[in-house]
Amino acid sequence: MEQGKIEQFKEAVAQCNSIVFFGGAGVSTESGIPDFRSTDGLYNQKYKYPPETIVSHSFYMQRTEEFYEFYKDKMLFPQAQPNAAHKKLAELEQAGKLKAVITQNIDGLHQAAGSKEVLELHGSVHRNYCTKCKKFFPLSYIVESKGIPTCDECGAIIKPDVVLYEEGLDQSILTRSINHIAKADMLIIGGTSLAVYPAAGLIDYFHGKYLVVINMASTPRDSYADIVINGKIGEVLSQIEV
Repeated sequence: MEQGKIEQFKEAVAQCNSIVFFGGAGVSTESGIPDFRSTDGLYNQKYKYPPETIVSHSFYMQRTEEFYEFYKDKMLFPQAQPNAAHKKLAELEQAGKLKAVITQNIDGLHQAAGSKEVLELHGSVHRNYCTKCKKFFPLSYIVESKGIPTCDECGAIIKPDVVLYEEGLDQSILTRSINHIAKADMLIIGGTSLAVYPAAGLIDYFHGKYLVVINMASTPRDSYADIVINGKIGEVLSQIEV
C-alpha cells in the first residue's frame, strides 16, 4: 500500500465536510462475507444454475424452494460483525464529516456499526415481508425456517426485501443517493468493481473536489479519480483520524 497516497487521502479528508461513501461487496469481505465476483466468489462456484439466475425474480417465483435453499446457504451471514471500515465510516458520520453511506450490500453491517444515513440500493436481508398480509419478519425467522419460509399468521410465502435480478431499484432511495452525491465535496468509492448498473452510474452525479477509489483491483473509474488506493478498505479507512 502506497503510504504517500494514504497521506494524500488523509489530508483530503481533513479538508472536506460533506463526504459520501459508495460501497460494494469488498466492504464486507473483511467481516467474513464473500463477494460475488472475486476468484473464489459466488459467480465462480459451480451450481446447478448460475447464481445470477438463482437470485432472479423469475427463479424466485418459479422455483421458490431452490431459491431459498441457495439464499439461506450462500447469502445469509447472521453472525457477521462490522469491521474497521464500517466502524470508521460511522465515526466520520458522528463527527459530521460523512453525510451518507450508499451501499450495494444487503447485510446491514453499516447500521450495526452505528451509521444512521445508510441508503441500501439492493435492500436488506434484515427486512422480510409476507407477500399477502405484509407482516414483517426479522432475519432470524428466515434463518430458522425449514424450506420455504411462510407467514405464521396467514400462511403465505415470505419474500426478503432484497432487490433480485429483473427487479427495479427503489426510486426514492435512488433519488436520495443522487442528491447526496451531487452535494458532496468528496466521494469515496470503496470495495466495488463498479460492474452493477444502474447503481454504478450514480457516481456520474458527483462534481465535487475529490473522487477517491479504494479497491483491491482496478475499476473502470480509476482514470477519473483524484486518488486511487489499491488495498483493503478496512486497512485504508482505519488510518483516517477523526
